[in-house]
Amino acid sequence: MVDVEFRVVSDRREGLLLALGQTVIANGFTLLRQRMAGDSDGVVLTMLVRGPRTSLPPLEECLGTHPLVRSFEASRPDDTQPVVEAPPEVTEASPRRTNTLPTLADSRLIEALLPQLARDYPNIFIPLLALERELSPDQREPALRYVGQRVGAWVYKRDFALGGHLQLGDAVRHIALPALRQIVQAELHGDSLRVPNSPFCHRGQHGTCCHFLRGMLGGLLGAPHGTHGLRVIETHCRNTGAEICSFEFRA
Repeated sequence: MVDVEFRVVSDRREGLLLALGQTVIANGFTLLRQRMAGDSDGVVLTMLVRGPRTSLPPLEECLGTHPLVRSFEASRPDDTQPVVEAPPEVTEASPRRTNTLPTLADSRLIEALLPQLARDYPNIFIPLLALERELSPDQREPALRYVGQRVGAWVYKRDFALGGHLQLGDAVRHIALPALRQIVQAELHGDSLRVPNSPFCHRGQHGTCCHFLRGMLGGLLGAPHGTHGLRVIETHCRNTGAEICSFEFRA
């Protein structure tokens, strides 16, 4: 694996990160962090990516010929010491540790990702889908649920902590629904939450796959600030042929 930092210059800001992030992921790389700014040259997007060395030339060709890219340059850190953000100290600006991190080979990468999610929230799906691609199948569900729980607990503390304690049904309506609508389309149907456009579906997995959303809902509504013993169950998933992804809550 190799880490590469790309500095891209473009005339257009709108849609730039999404388009180039998709290019990075399509070539087998993970987007570790990004920064966008404007200067006299135009819009400058800096991306630190990680992926297989053999896939680097195709990625560079795709970036160099992309219609949104006017010019780009690449710099490579020392291959023997890849650049990875150290796990940050907990601050009010990043999701706090509220659950035990599963035993994962990529735990350092996950911890380094959380401050980035806080900075970019609600635009979080490019790095999340890159993480999903990086994880092995047996790590995918626990890792994404863990990240979701951390993000959900952080969003609760940021947006909802000053309210009074709500019963589960009211918490779903007044906390989970508006919080989820910050990142995806969502609607309440009886006691269940429905998501018609989950970005985690149809990505080569089998079975239900919205693990991050399950974890986030658990972080929003579960203990210590919510319902003890809460279980979030994905009862329907577009990845299994359903028309919509649906989540139910049981205590």
